[in-house]
Amino acid sequence: MKKRTNSRGTPTSSGDGVLPTSSSSAGDAERDHPAYKSGAASAPATPTKRRDGSDGSGSSAGARRKRKDEIAQTFVIVNERPVDDISLDFFYKPHTITLLAVSVLAVMYFAFVRNEANVDENLWAGLLCIVFFFLIISVIAFPNGPFTRPHPAVWRILFGCSVLYLLTLQFLMFQNYPTIRSIFYWIDPKLKNFHIDMEKEYGVNCSDISWDRVKGHLDVFAWGHFLGWAFKAILIRHMGILWAISVMWEITEITFAHLLPNFIECWWDALILDVIICNGLGIWMGLKICQILEMREYKWASIKDISTTTGKIKRAMLQFTPESWSAIRWLDPKSTAMRFAAVIQLVIFWQVTELNTFFLKHIFEMPPDHFIVIGRLIFIGLFVAPSVRQYYVYVTDTRCKRVGTQCWVYGAIMVSEAILCIKNGKELFERTQAINIVLWLTVQVIISVAFVYLAVYWQQRQLKKVSSTPTKRNETSPATSSSPIKGKLSPQKEKKVK
Repeated sequence: MKKRTNSRGTPTSSGDGVLPTSSSSAGDAERDHPAYKSGAASAPATPTKRRDGSDGSGSSAGARRKRKDEIAQTFVIVNERPVDDISLDFFYKPHTITLLAVSVLAVMYFAFVRNEANVDENLWAGLLCIVFFFLIISVIAFPNGPFTRPHPAVWRILFGCSVLYLLTLQFLMFQNYPTIRSIFYWIDPKLKNFHIDMEKEYGVNCSDISWDRVKGHLDVFAWGHFLGWAFKAILIRHMGILWAISVMWEITEITFAHLLPNFIECWWDALILDVIICNGLGIWMGLKICQILEMREYKWASIKDISTTTGKIKRAMLQFTPESWSAIRWLDPKSTAMRFAAVIQLVIFWQVTELNTFFLKHIFEMPPDHFIVIGRLIFIGLFVAPSVRQYYVYVTDTRCKRVGTQCWVYGAIMVSEAILCIKNGKELFERTQAINIVLWLTVQVIISVAFVYLAVYWQQRQLKKVSSTPTKRNETSPATSSSPIKGKLSPQKEKKVK
């Protein structure tokens, strides 16, 4: 029996209760096996039970036990996906003793060799050593998540970074504003000289629409909008949800413009440049990439079976691409109310995450191009990928009874950032217009419901069109179709021959 490994060195096989190893997934993603199927189809159907409570495989107790096993296996698939068809065993075998020896020797070397005269450098070295060992532990102990390309260790390290970031946020929540500012000054002394210009005017002379002025708005931030929305489209892969988030973000900017002056924009900047051009083209390009990846045929050859050097290099580079890809279906005509609400919740949470970016930058006074701001954006973008995948499985798969670990940590990060902003921006939030916030939440729910309902209605119409399309009748007559196939004995003659 062909065995596989869970990338920690524990061998498993498809005959000992572990799910089979056929592949049909999204991103890096789901295997198309009987116990788990999500992607182009919505929530997979559970085994049909008989009136006596069994599913045909034994007693009701056996059916319940089988159901529990399926639930447990579904969570394992999304929380710690095993790696199939390993060709280079060295990169997937556990090397814990070697890793321990190398780590200890490296720390001993730098601890005894480095100069300890500078206190700031000593603090930096100690913090880096803590981070280093924490990430080593994350490689050994943390789950893979839903992705395995290019290597599960990459996603474990990313998960370790997210846990470190969450712990850092918890520490900062118990510090006052001057202490947090002094920490940022210690990280980058240049921040002492930077202050946000609160007297700068935004969105002025909106009637002056000239090519030079429009061209001036197409800067690096416009490209950032475009690429950011292309990345969001690859993550979410649903046009209705994406447009709901895009439109709602412009309403969010209008709602919080009295707190963040840079949210004030001219109508043509917000509607045409942002929503239609940057966001719209980004959504189109992201969904087009997904469509191309869905149509590809994924057949992976072992690098050992490739004879040419060029082929080996190409195969090594392709290791950084998705293993397989399938369509995503957040909603279908038979979606339940809870699934409907979960998609609306996704839209609102996405708005909160975007708001955290601007409030953190504004409250703690950092320039938009600062390495802390850029680094956080890159980190959040990478960590959102497995989190969205785990949330999607939780929403669409009826056998997934809890969210994945990475999705849970991301939710904690989002809430912690919001609390940190509110706690340290009391003067800013004292100017909050309560009516604006209430209207914002109301409009968020209404527009989210409208977009989600339209998406379901559109899918219902598409299904009706498909079902109403006349199928081509069989050209053979009933007498012809019921006659024995040529070259094959009838049951009576076959019985005589036997």
